[in-house]
Amino acid sequence: MQPEHVLVVGAGLGGLRTAEQLRAAGHQGRISLVGAESHAPYDRPPLSKQVLTGDWEPEKVVLRDVDALGELGVRAHLGTAAVALRHGERGSIELELSDGSTLHGDAVVVATGLVARTLPGQPATAFTLRTLDDSLALRAALGSASSLLVVGGGFIGAEVASAALGRGIAVTVLEAAAVPAERALGPVLGGVAARLMTEAGVDLRTGTSLTGFVDGGVGLADGTELTADVVVVGVGGAPELDWLATGRTLDVADGLACGPTGRVHGLPGVWAVGDVAAWDGHRTEHWTSAGDQAAAVAHDILGVDPPPSTVPYFWSDQFGLKIQLVGHPTADAEVLPLLGAGLDGGAIRGTVAGYLVGDRLVAVAGFGAARHVARYRALVADGADRAAALELAAAQRS
Repeated sequence: MQPEHVLVVGAGLGGLRTAEQLRAAGHQGRISLVGAESHAPYDRPPLSKQVLTGDWEPEKVVLRDVDALGELGVRAHLGTAAVALRHGERGSIELELSDGSTLHGDAVVVATGLVARTLPGQPATAFTLRTLDDSLALRAALGSASSLLVVGGGFIGAEVASAALGRGIAVTVLEAAAVPAERALGPVLGGVAARLMTEAGVDLRTGTSLTGFVDGGVGLADGTELTADVVVVGVGGAPELDWLATGRTLDVADGLACGPTGRVHGLPGVWAVGDVAAWDGHRTEHWTSAGDQAAAVAHDILGVDPPPSTVPYFWSDQFGLKIQLVGHPTADAEVLPLLGAGLDGGAIRGTVAGYLVGDRLVAVAGFGAARHVARYRALVADGADRAAALELAAAQRS
């Protein structure tokens, strides 16, 4: 039987796509969408790209406004965060909101996303970038800045650095690891990302350790201090789940443990999608994964056949190139050069490499090679071997 009322907690991409997929799959009951921000659901990738650079205004990132949600049959509760979830009798679930109201449903989808991580002693003057308001505040600050200090060399940090550099701002990026984006790309391709950054003109300092914040900057372990007009901290995000853990012995530090269809272990009638969801041990902070998971969850809630599984995909626009990643690279994966000269110190544009676990292709990354990377997605999905990957690369070079 279909649930009478589905409560979707989180009005970002994952929450919105869940509501849309429920309707597309035939759900006739009520849907309530709860969002802590007052904004209608909006797209987050442009926040560190087109919105930050000023190429787009905020209205362009809106995915569905309140009127469009109403037309979909979704009641929006925006500007009200979830503060507690309780299970009642006969499978009923009660959701308490920050305004003191409560919603009652028989299925809940958690899609609350991440909050920006902060460092000990981080001052309020240091910017983070997770929300539309964050992006607009940072954009305004960069408008009168001549220097920028970015703590964290991941994709968000790199995109902020790229946007600032495009404005003629002097940029310094501090990264604790040996290379930027090491968590996503690994040490080898992280080295290519480092070259991309430094060749664009960024002062990249890797292997740096902070001792704390000083007025207008940071102190380093070597005793030096770095200051700038604007300081941005981009050291990742933490799942927004404290509200759900209240009153429970539930470890949410690395997301909600879910089965292969998004059902949360130990919480009957609850599913999770997006950045907060660890499906079969994997938590994927990818734009495309949120939509794919939403489709699977909606079908599971309604008890209908799920859509075909897909390969995770991620991209980052920085320093004039699009970095793309398909699949799940692992820390112990072997890097297999496929196309281009970036791994040999040559031109970065057009570089493509695979990640092998044993002889199986588990992921492919590319730098400014969109048309080539797209053709490897099927090989990753099929778990193709080294020979198949090299054969495709040879065909692409011919």
